[in-house]
Amino acid sequence: DGPTPRTSTRILSGLAKKGELKSTLFALSWHELNDYELNHIHYNAVIDACTKTSLWTEALQLFGVMARKEVKSDVVTFSAAISACEKAGEWQKTLQLFSLMARRKVELDTIICNAVISSCEKGGKWEKALMMFRQMAQNEVETNAITFSAAISACEKAGEW
Repeated sequence: DGPTPRTSTRILSGLAKKGELKSTLFALSWHELNDYELNHIHYNAVIDACTKTSLWTEALQLFGVMARKEVKSDVVTFSAAISACEKAGEWQKTLQLFSLMARRKVELDTIICNAVISSCEKGGKWEKALMMFRQMAQNEVETNAITFSAAISACEKAGEW
């Protein structure tokens, strides 16, 4: 007998929150090798740990593992993966993930949209940043000071204000 799904969640989440990425990845691998059933909550914890340690490629690899294993990704999964790419300046990846979200009909939220706008701003893609800003209004996603700051900054950096 091994850990219950709830115990597995506590282990992975606890390690991830402590920033113990190597231990978190090891624990995930151990669960996989021993054929324990893992769900999106387990993977979300590990992807979030990758995000916090700026390992965007590892976050995307885990995102891909989830797809191959047919583990459902949710708004938390997308938020962590998009945030990882945004922090790394990978604006194209943020847009690809955002597009995949739309195809999978995952609900948008302010944090995800802000990360995409910020990523576009960092990449000098003011048109894409404003496109996302408009999409937020069209989809009735709440905006905040971060939304406006990132959109304005994108235009300012491009001299489009």
